[in-house]
Amino acid sequence: MTEFFQSLGMSYEWAWGVATIAGILLIALPLMLAVAMIIYVDRKVWAAINLRRGPNVVGPFGLLQSFADGLKVFLQETVIPSAANKGIFILAPIVTFTVALAAWAVIPFSAEAVLADINVGLLYILAISSLSVYGIIMAGWASNSKYPFFSAMRASAQMISYEVSIGFILVCVVLFAGTFNLNDIVRAQEGFGLGVINAYVVHPLLFPMWVMFFISSLAETQRVPFDLTEAESELVAGYQTEYSSMSFALFWLGEYANILLMCMLNAILFFGGWLPPINWEPLYMVPGIVWILLKTFFFFFMFSWVMATVPRYRYDQLMRLGWKVFLPISLLFVVVISGYLMATGHFGAAA
Repeated sequence: MTEFFQSLGMSYEWAWGVATIAGILLIALPLMLAVAMIIYVDRKVWAAINLRRGPNVVGPFGLLQSFADGLKVFLQETVIPSAANKGIFILAPIVTFTVALAAWAVIPFSAEAVLADINVGLLYILAISSLSVYGIIMAGWASNSKYPFFSAMRASAQMISYEVSIGFILVCVVLFAGTFNLNDIVRAQEGFGLGVINAYVVHPLLFPMWVMFFISSLAETQRVPFDLTEAESELVAGYQTEYSSMSFALFWLGEYANILLMCMLNAILFFGGWLPPINWEPLYMVPGIVWILLKTFFFFFMFSWVMATVPRYRYDQLMRLGWKVFLPISLLFVVVISGYLMATGHFGAAA
């Protein structure tokens, strides 16, 4: 894109700056539209599983319901509690929303469509995702109310516990791919399954890692059955209790942007990303962005399915699963997978 703007007579510095801004807008604006539509899909899936209709009034088939809700929230008054720390109270949803968008900079939508194709893309994702807890802690503390504060503490403990196991799961993927670059991880999956299937998940050592990664993705994004940060029965909607208007909407936008990110990471790390599911030449005629969006939508459907069917965990069960089950298993698989790769002579083959 930089070369295109240079061809219009711009200097390299101006061309690079304009190309970067254009790339950011090409990701951020469709992502905001996708978040609005994915909320609609979420509600439709819940309704179908519960034998209800879901949104069906505003627009054809209820497609404009999310936009109507967004307009309603935008027109509401922003109420800041008198005892709150006003600066941090306002900054918390902005931090949450900004961090959620920043992670998308390294996501490869196809072989060429990526804003920043850096060699440590996976480490960048892990670092950025770990920052999202700060917005939640800021919201709980700045509200100056015990229930949002309790919820924020739960969120910090929950996200830290599952990020540790996610880190070791990602080590297993990196051992097979021999790289931290997300595009190269996708390329390493081409024909991985007997030369036919483009996915890591078909390997018996990586399939358990994907199951753990998917469950950890639910916990990382505070989705049912791990939505203890918003347990209405005891926390009155959690850390968002004191928020209204666009401040509340920014939390929702950040939450669903993170959910879409985790769905896309499931597709990239274990299911071939922008590659077709089968290593068959005619399937490569379909643009890679179509394949990755279809896989992402499939994982989002699974997120919604779990939310509509699985009861909420208790807090002690949540912590036990993260620290006493997932962490030891993921550590064990790091050792097993590294030993397997060294024994078979494929250690770092893609490096």
